[in-house]
Amino acid sequence: MKAARFDYVRKANLSEALAELQADGGTKPISGSQSMGPMLNLRLARPARIIDLSRLDELRGVVETNDAIRVGAAVTHAEIEDGKFPLLRHAYLQYVAGGIAYRAIRNRGTIGGSLAHADPAADWPLALSALDARLELSRAGATRIVRAADFMQGAFTTLLDDGEIVTAVLLPKLSASMHWGYHKLCRKTGEFAHASAAAVFDAPSGLARVVLGALDGPPVALNELAASIAQKGPSAATQQALESAVAGAMPNADGIDRKMHTAALNRCLAQALGN
Repeated sequence: MKAARFDYVRKANLSEALAELQADGGTKPISGSQSMGPMLNLRLARPARIIDLSRLDELRGVVETNDAIRVGAAVTHAEIEDGKFPLLRHAYLQYVAGGIAYRAIRNRGTIGGSLAHADPAADWPLALSALDARLELSRAGATRIVRAADFMQGAFTTLLDDGEIVTAVLLPKLSASMHWGYHKLCRKTGEFAHASAAAVFDAPSGLARVVLGALDGPPVALNELAASIAQKGPSAATQQALESAVAGAMPNADGIDRKMHTAALNRCLAQALGN
Protein backbone atom coordinates (compact mmCIF):
# COMPACT_ATOMS: atom_id res chain seq x y z
CA MET A 1 0.00 0.00 0.00
CA LYS A 2 0.94 3.65 -0.27
CA ALA A 3 0.44 6.40 2.25
CA ALA A 4 -2.64 8.60 2.20
CA ARG A 5 -1.98 12.12 0.94
CA PHE A 6 -0.18 14.41 3.39
CA ASP A 7 1.79 17.66 3.35
CA TYR A 8 5.54 17.51 4.01
CA VAL A 9 7.22 20.26 6.04
CA ARG A 10 10.83 20.91 7.01
CA LYS A 11 11.78 23.77 9.34
CA ALA A 12 15.10 25.56 9.77
CA ASN A 13 15.42 24.98 13.51
CA LEU A 14 13.88 23.16 16.47
CA SER A 15 11.94 26.19 17.74
CA GLU A 16 10.11 26.54 14.44
CA ALA A 17 9.42 22.81 14.32
CA LEU A 18 7.97 22.76 17.84
CA ALA A 19 5.82 25.80 17.07
CA GLU A 20 4.46 24.00 14.00
CA LEU A 21 3.61 20.91 16.06
CA GLN A 22 1.93 23.03 18.73
CA ALA A 23 -0.15 24.99 16.22
CA ASP A 24 -1.55 22.08 14.26
CA GLY A 25 -2.80 18.95 15.99
CA GLY A 26 -2.86 17.11 12.65
CA THR A 27 0.92 17.40 12.25
CA LYS A 28 3.11 14.43 13.16
CA PRO A 29 6.92 14.42 13.54
CA ILE A 30 9.16 12.09 11.57
CA SER A 31 12.91 11.51 11.74
CA GLY A 32 14.42 8.22 10.62
CA SER A 33 11.04 7.04 9.28
CA GLN A 34 11.66 3.43 10.31
CA SER A 35 8.48 3.33 12.42
CA MET A 36 6.30 6.08 10.99
CA GLY A 37 7.12 5.15 7.39
CA PRO A 38 5.58 1.66 7.53
CA MET A 39 2.61 2.99 9.50
CA LEU A 40 2.00 5.58 6.78
CA ASN A 41 2.27 3.01 3.99
CA LEU A 42 -0.12 0.65 5.77
CA ARG A 43 -2.41 3.62 6.46
CA LEU A 44 -2.35 2.88 10.17
CA ALA A 45 -1.40 6.55 10.52
CA ARG A 46 -3.01 9.25 8.35
CA PRO A 47 -1.69 12.63 9.49
CA ALA A 48 -2.58 15.70 7.47
CA ARG A 49 0.99 16.94 7.70
CA ILE A 50 4.44 15.46 8.40
CA ILE A 51 7.26 17.58 9.80
CA ASP A 52 10.78 16.26 9.20
CA LEU A 53 13.10 16.53 12.23
CA SER A 54 15.98 14.46 10.88
CA ARG A 55 18.25 17.33 9.85
CA LEU A 56 17.81 19.68 12.79
CA ASP A 57 21.22 20.47 14.29
CA GLU A 58 19.74 20.69 17.81
CA LEU A 59 18.78 17.00 17.61
CA ARG A 60 22.01 15.73 16.08
CA GLY A 61 24.73 16.53 18.63
CA VAL A 62 26.34 14.68 21.52
CA VAL A 63 27.76 16.84 24.33
CA GLU A 64 28.91 16.45 27.91
CA THR A 65 27.10 18.34 30.66
CA ASN A 66 27.84 18.56 34.38
CA ASP A 67 26.10 15.30 35.22
CA ALA A 68 25.32 13.53 31.94
CA ILE A 69 26.10 12.84 28.31
CA ARG A 70 23.40 14.55 26.24
CA VAL A 71 22.56 12.58 23.08
CA GLY A 72 20.41 14.30 20.47
CA ALA A 73 17.26 12.36 19.64
CA ALA A 74 18.06 12.22 15.91
CA VAL A 75 21.36 10.37 16.40
CA THR A 76 21.04 7.09 14.52
CA HIS A 77 21.60 3.56 15.76
CA ALA A 78 24.41 3.13 13.21
CA GLU A 79 26.21 6.23 14.46
CA ILE A 80 26.22 4.78 17.97
CA GLU A 81 27.20 1.34 16.70
CA ASP A 82 30.11 2.77 14.71
CA GLY A 83 31.36 5.01 17.52
CA LYS A 84 30.96 8.17 15.44
CA PHE A 85 30.73 10.26 18.60
CA PRO A 86 33.68 9.80 21.01
CA LEU A 87 31.44 10.34 24.04
CA LEU A 88 29.32 7.35 22.99
CA ARG A 89 32.15 4.89 22.46
CA HIS A 90 31.03 2.55 25.18
CA ALA A 91 30.77 -1.21 24.71
CA TYR A 92 27.25 -1.38 26.17
CA LEU A 93 25.79 1.28 23.89
CA GLN A 94 27.57 -0.03 20.80
CA TYR A 95 26.51 -3.61 21.54
CA VAL A 96 22.85 -2.65 21.92
CA ALA A 97 22.85 -0.43 18.83
CA GLY A 98 24.59 -3.07 16.73
CA GLY A 99 21.90 -5.63 17.50
CA ILE A 100 18.94 -3.52 16.36
CA ALA A 101 17.19 -4.96 13.29
CA TYR A 102 19.32 -4.76 10.13
CA ARG A 103 22.04 -2.35 9.02
CA ALA A 104 19.69 -0.59 6.59
CA ILE A 105 17.34 0.11 9.50
CA ARG A 106 20.18 1.22 11.76
CA ASN A 107 21.42 3.66 9.12
CA ARG A 108 18.16 5.59 9.29
CA GLY A 109 16.50 4.75 12.61
CA THR A 110 17.05 7.15 15.51
CA ILE A 111 17.31 6.66 19.25
CA GLY A 112 14.58 9.23 19.93
CA GLY A 113 12.26 7.77 17.34
CA SER A 114 12.60 4.29 18.82
CA LEU A 115 11.74 5.61 22.27
CA ALA A 116 8.76 7.64 21.05
CA HIS A 117 7.37 4.67 19.08
CA ALA A 118 7.50 2.59 22.30
CA ASP A 119 7.35 -0.90 20.87
CA PRO A 120 7.58 -3.30 23.86
CA ALA A 121 10.12 -5.45 21.99
CA ALA A 122 12.41 -2.54 21.05
CA ASP A 123 15.96 -2.31 22.40
CA TRP A 124 16.40 1.29 23.58
CA PRO A 125 13.49 1.41 26.07
CA LEU A 126 15.03 -1.61 27.82
CA ALA A 127 18.68 -0.61 27.53
CA LEU A 128 18.15 2.95 28.74
CA SER A 129 15.93 1.83 31.62
CA ALA A 130 18.79 -0.40 32.80
CA LEU A 131 21.11 2.63 32.69
CA ASP A 132 18.54 4.72 34.60
CA ALA A 133 18.93 7.33 31.87
CA ARG A 134 16.72 10.41 31.60
CA LEU A 135 14.88 11.84 28.63
CA GLU A 136 14.47 15.45 27.59
CA LEU A 137 10.95 16.15 26.29
CA SER A 138 10.24 19.46 24.57
CA ARG A 139 7.29 21.39 23.26
CA ALA A 140 6.94 25.01 22.17
CA GLY A 141 8.21 27.12 25.08
CA ALA A 142 8.77 24.29 27.56
CA THR A 143 11.14 21.42 28.33
CA ARG A 144 10.90 18.75 30.99
CA ILE A 145 13.07 15.84 32.11
CA VAL A 146 11.69 12.37 32.90
CA ARG A 147 13.26 9.03 33.76
CA ALA A 148 13.55 6.64 30.85
CA ALA A 149 12.10 3.96 33.13
CA ASP A 150 8.91 6.01 33.54
CA PHE A 151 8.54 7.21 29.95
CA MET A 152 6.85 4.20 28.39
CA GLN A 153 3.39 3.72 29.88
CA GLY A 154 2.25 0.76 27.81
CA ALA A 155 2.57 -0.75 24.36
CA PHE A 156 3.03 2.20 21.96
CA THR A 157 2.01 4.57 24.76
CA THR A 158 4.30 7.16 26.35
CA LEU A 159 4.31 10.27 28.53
CA LEU A 160 4.49 12.53 25.47
CA ASP A 161 1.81 15.22 25.37
CA ASP A 162 0.35 16.69 22.20
CA GLY A 163 2.96 18.77 20.39
CA GLU A 164 5.79 17.29 22.48
CA ILE A 165 8.77 15.29 21.20
CA VAL A 166 11.82 13.54 22.60
CA THR A 167 14.71 15.96 22.02
CA ALA A 168 17.54 14.20 23.86
CA VAL A 169 18.65 11.25 25.94
CA LEU A 170 20.65 12.07 29.07
CA LEU A 171 23.04 9.23 29.85
CA PRO A 172 24.58 9.01 33.32
CA LYS A 173 28.34 9.23 33.64
CA LEU A 174 29.44 5.79 34.73
CA SER A 175 32.80 4.48 35.80
CA ALA A 176 35.22 2.41 33.77
CA SER A 177 34.50 -0.51 36.12
CA MET A 178 30.83 -0.73 35.12
CA HIS A 179 29.60 -4.27 34.44
CA TRP A 180 26.77 -4.87 32.00
CA GLY A 181 24.82 -7.58 30.23
CA TYR A 182 22.27 -7.55 27.43
CA HIS A 183 20.55 -10.49 25.82
CA LYS A 184 17.49 -11.02 23.66
CA LEU A 185 15.88 -14.09 22.13
CA CYS A 186 14.81 -13.74 18.49
CA ARG A 187 13.64 -16.32 15.98
CA LYS A 188 16.31 -15.00 13.63
CA THR A 189 18.80 -12.15 13.56
CA GLY A 190 17.17 -8.80 12.96
CA GLU A 191 13.72 -9.68 14.24
CA PHE A 192 12.11 -8.15 17.30
CA ALA A 193 12.80 -9.98 20.53
CA HIS A 194 10.42 -12.49 22.09
CA ALA A 195 12.26 -12.09 25.40
CA SER A 196 15.01 -9.76 26.52
CA ALA A 197 16.91 -8.60 29.58
CA ALA A 198 19.47 -5.95 30.49
CA ALA A 199 21.66 -5.52 33.57
CA VAL A 200 23.98 -2.74 34.69
CA PHE A 201 26.12 -2.74 37.85
CA ASP A 202 28.29 0.26 38.65
CA ALA A 203 29.56 0.19 42.23
CA PRO A 204 31.10 3.70 42.33
CA SER A 205 27.82 5.35 41.35
CA GLY A 206 25.66 2.88 43.28
CA LEU A 207 23.76 1.85 40.17
CA ALA A 208 22.42 -1.71 40.20
CA ARG A 209 19.60 -2.46 37.79
CA VAL A 210 18.25 -5.61 36.18
CA VAL A 211 15.37 -5.14 33.75
CA LEU A 212 13.14 -7.44 31.68
CA GLY A 213 11.97 -6.39 28.22
CA ALA A 214 9.81 -7.68 25.36
CA LEU A 215 6.78 -7.86 27.64
CA ASP A 216 3.17 -6.85 26.95
CA GLY A 217 3.96 -3.34 28.18
CA PRO A 218 6.99 -1.36 29.37
CA PRO A 219 10.18 -2.97 30.67
CA VAL A 220 10.00 -4.15 34.28
CA ALA A 221 12.83 -3.59 36.74
CA LEU A 222 13.75 -6.54 38.98
CA ASN A 223 14.83 -4.38 41.90
CA GLU A 224 15.09 -7.05 44.58
CA LEU A 225 17.20 -9.30 42.38
CA ALA A 226 19.47 -6.41 41.39
CA ALA A 227 19.98 -5.35 45.00
CA SER A 228 20.74 -8.91 46.06
CA ILE A 229 23.34 -9.37 43.31
CA ALA A 230 24.93 -6.00 44.10
CA GLN A 231 25.26 -7.02 47.73
CA LYS A 232 26.18 -10.70 47.47
CA GLY A 233 27.69 -11.00 44.01
CA PRO A 234 27.15 -13.81 41.47
CA SER A 235 26.08 -16.26 44.16
CA ALA A 236 22.76 -14.41 44.40
CA ALA A 237 21.92 -15.13 40.76
CA THR A 238 20.65 -18.66 41.35
CA GLN A 239 18.21 -20.33 38.98
CA GLN A 240 15.56 -20.23 41.68
CA ALA A 241 16.10 -16.51 42.25
CA LEU A 242 15.84 -15.81 38.54
CA GLU A 243 12.70 -17.87 38.10
CA SER A 244 11.10 -16.20 41.10
CA ALA A 245 11.96 -12.72 39.80
CA VAL A 246 10.54 -13.48 36.36
CA ALA A 247 7.36 -14.97 37.83
CA GLY A 248 6.85 -11.84 39.93
CA ALA A 249 7.39 -9.56 36.93
CA MET A 250 5.00 -11.40 34.61
CA PRO A 251 2.42 -13.21 36.77
CA ASN A 252 -0.09 -13.69 33.95
CA ALA A 253 2.36 -15.11 31.40
CA ASP A 254 2.29 -18.75 30.35
CA GLY A 255 5.05 -21.19 31.22
CA ILE A 256 6.83 -20.98 27.87
CA ASP A 257 6.99 -17.18 27.98
CA ARG A 258 8.41 -17.28 31.49
CA LYS A 259 11.02 -19.83 30.47
CA MET A 260 12.12 -17.68 27.55
CA HIS A 261 12.48 -14.62 29.75
CA THR A 262 14.30 -16.63 32.41
CA ALA A 263 16.72 -17.87 29.75
CA ALA A 264 17.31 -14.33 28.47
CA LEU A 265 17.85 -13.12 32.04
CA ASN A 266 20.24 -15.98 32.79
CA ARG A 267 22.41 -15.22 29.77
CA CYS A 268 22.28 -11.48 30.41
CA LEU A 269 23.52 -11.91 34.00
CA ALA A 270 26.20 -14.40 32.93
CA GLN A 271 27.53 -11.69 30.64
CA ALA A 272 27.24 -8.95 33.26
CA LEU A 273 28.86 -10.91 36.06
CA GLY A 274 31.57 -12.32 33.87
CA ASN A 275 32.90 -9.12 32.28
